[in-house]
This record gives sequence, structure tokens and C-alpha cells, in this order.
Amino acid sequence: MNDRLLIGTATAAYQVEGAGGGRAPSIWDTFAARPGAILDGSDGSVACDSYHRLDEDLDLLAGLGVDAYRFSLSWPRVQPTGRGSADPAGLDYYSRLVDGLLDRGIAPMPTLYHWDLPQPLQDAGGWPVRDTALRFADYAQAAHSALGDRVTRWATLNEPWCAAFLGHGSGVHAPGIRDATAAFRAAHHLLLAHALGARAMPGADTGVVCNLYPVLPESPEFAAAARTVDEIQNGLWLDALFAGRYPEAVPRDDAHAADLPLIRGSAAWLGVNYYTPLRVGPALPDGRSVPDQRAYPGAGDFGLHPRGPLTTMAWEVDATGLEQVLLRVAAIAPDVPLYVTENGAAYPDARRLPDGSVDDQDRIAYLRSHLAAAERARAAGAPVRGYLVWSLLDNFEWAYGYTQTFGIVEVDPATRDRRPKASYRWLAAEIAARR
Repeated sequence: MNDRLLIGTATAAYQVEGAGGGRAPSIWDTFAARPGAILDGSDGSVACDSYHRLDEDLDLLAGLGVDAYRFSLSWPRVQPTGRGSADPAGLDYYSRLVDGLLDRGIAPMPTLYHWDLPQPLQDAGGWPVRDTALRFADYAQAAHSALGDRVTRWATLNEPWCAAFLGHGSGVHAPGIRDATAAFRAAHHLLLAHALGARAMPGADTGVVCNLYPVLPESPEFAAAARTVDEIQNGLWLDALFAGRYPEAVPRDDAHAADLPLIRGSAAWLGVNYYTPLRVGPALPDGRSVPDQRAYPGAGDFGLHPRGPLTTMAWEVDATGLEQVLLRVAAIAPDVPLYVTENGAAYPDARRLPDGSVDDQDRIAYLRSHLAAAERARAAGAPVRGYLVWSLLDNFEWAYGYTQTFGIVEVDPATRDRRPKASYRWLAAEIAARR
């Protein structure tokens, strides 16, 4: 493959923007207000305050020299109730963001949905209800009408597995529901929303972003359990998008089956978010692990067992898993371009350089090894077009609050001031060398 690998970085609206500019409430605002839902009791009401620091963040991106920036639109900022007319002020913020990127020679890669469902749609039933997918298509059309003259490549959804199974299975993400039936319904309606949203944006290069993992049994006796995890974690999305079917672990539903022809072939490209492999073994004493195995129906008989070295999220570090995932998808859909839309690691960030900036050599080693894995997959024939680091900024890490730092730029929790880490300088040098 002769074309140069696109290099960029990524963020998400609820994690960095804050509620400035009159953003309406989302399910994450409601969930974060629930006692005990967020590890440190925090929320995204201020986050990194990127709404008010737009130019500062744009200049950080320009300093990196990235080819692309992946960000998400906040649905309740664009369409406060999840239906009806778009808010001109919300669209203006994203218009300024897009123009600022283009002025700096950076390609915008917006994601329409990164988990922040407008609260009124949740009150009407949320993702387990089919109507939410129809409302998403209207939202996609509004966003495309406002920005489609300058934005070519769109993602509809980010990690629908998390929205469905962490949000409705284990309940550790918003909206905090624990109901396997609701989780599978949500999964289907998220896929339907993707397909309808793509259809609502004619002429756009529209894909969807999935978090994919190699799933490995710790011993032969856990092969069946690993197969179940794989079918829910990976097969549900890949089979529906590229084969128009659901794997055995997904309950049969005739109404859902009728939608599969629309879902099949609806992704012009696939985003792959990769962080770690999943190892399936004996049930754990406390009944859970990270990622939360309760998100897998029937998980009481097994646990997820990461091996060292681990990040501070207790995620196993294994760059070969990224290569495996990319080659697997390429074998299934050889003509579908692939983007590594998120890859990164949370570390303590305790070491400092003489100038006071974070000396995160562990993060640099992680990113270097995973970038090399993406390049190996390209060399083996996988149509990998881009690699985007998660994340530009330390930010609100969902149920973990601000206890986990993934950024290549440190954000002071009191002042929100930015300070590039050693990994920022490493990535800038890597991009410059590739050019």
C-alpha cells in the first residue's frame, strides 16, 4: 500500500466540551448526578472546557501537525430535545470548529453519536425503542445539512457495544439499566440508527466505529464462553454490517431480522477502537472485572482475566491484538477502508521533566508499539488508512470520572490549563518524520 497512513488524534464532546453555550442535558448528565455512579463523583459540566477554549485546542492540533482530528457532535447541543429544529448556536460551534481545522490544514472527522443521548429521548424510551433510531436519522440530516459542504468523512456512532451493553446490560454507563433484553434491543436500534443516518447523508463518506478485541480462552474448557463473548463483542456488529445476520448469541427477533438488509453494506468504512485483548477464564470471586463482564449475558460462569503489563484501567497491553483485529476485519470485508479511530492508554503520569511537563515514556512505548502493529497489518494487505491517538486531552473518563488520564496533553483539573506531555512531542516528531 503506497498511500501514507493518516495520523491524527481524537476526543468526544461530553468528555471535553463542558456544558457551555447552553448545551441541553444528556443521559450522562442525569447518570453522573446519581450518587455512586461516577468513581470520583464528578461530571462533564465543565470537563476540559473546550467549548470556551476552542482556538487553544485547535492550536494544539496544529502544533502536532496531525492530518485529521476526530471529534464528536453533542446531540443535545445541536438538537436539545432530540427532535425538531436544530439550535443555530450549537451548529455554529461545530461550524467554527470545522473551519478552524480546515484553516490549519487538518481534516475534520466528526462522529454524530458518542453516547450523549438527549435526556428527553431517554424519557421516551431511549435506545431500546425503535423511534430513537428514526430521531437519529433526522439529527444526522440536520448535521450534514449544516456541515456537509466542508466535511467529507463522517462516523455515525462510537462504540455501540458500550452504549448497548454497558448502558443497558451491566448498567455501569448511562442510562444505568440492567436488563439483557433491553441491551440487545438497544444494540439493534443503534445499528438501525447507523444505517438510517448514513442514508440521511447522501454523498457523505459514512462509517461507524466499533470497539473490537481478540477474545482468547484461558484454557480449552472456556472455548464456548469465549465464543459467546466474541459474538457479542465483535460478531454482533461485524456480522450485521457485512453479512446481514446476527450470530447465535444474539436472541432471534423477526422484526429485527427485517432490518438487516438495510444494515448490511451501510458502512463505507469501519473505525476500529482498540485498547486490549479479552481473556476468558474462571469466574472471579467478586463477580466482575474490567471491562465489566456483567455486560455479557450469562457471564456468571466466567471472568475476564487481563495479564500484565497493565494500564491504570487494568487493561492488558498487547499491540499484537490490534494487528489481529485489523486482519480479521480485512478478511471479512476486504474492500472496506479501516481507520484505527482510537488507540491509547491511561498511565499514572507521575514522572516530570525539568520543565514540569509529564514524562510519559510508558504511553510513548504503548503508542509506538500499536502504531507499528497498524503498519504491519497494512503491510499484510489490510486496507488501514489512518491511526488516531486517544486522546488529545486528559478528560472525563465516563464512570471513572477524572481518575484516569489518557491524554497526550495534560489538563490541570483546577484551571483547565493545557500542558503538552512528552508523548505530544513524540507524536509531533513522528508525524514530521513520516512527511
